[in-house]
Amino acid sequence: MAHEHEEHQHITVVDENGNEQLFEVLFTFDSEDFGKSYVLYYPIGAEEDDNEEIEIHASSYVQHEDGTEGDLQPIETDEEWDMIEEMLNTFLDEEEEE
Repeated sequence: MAHEHEEHQHITVVDENGNEQLFEVLFTFDSEDFGKSYVLYYPIGAEEDDNEEIEIHASSYVQHEDGTEGDLQPIETDEEWDMIEEMLNTFLDEEEEE
């Protein structure tokens, strides 16, 4: 479901009402501790809010055995959220340094 477009990777997410929305992938990473891969993404064309922040979404995914893209799964534990938040903060710190 993901595809490359001008150096940016996009994913299509279908919400609980069946509406499709296009998101841009911020970054992906694997966690050996949880045995999962994670993707952080935000809506295409998202505008920064009053605090200059964009809502970033996170999901886990497991790649299909045939090597194709996997399905997005919700983050289920506080431990996973803590690890994702730490990875996001590290990523953002590195982006600011460049």
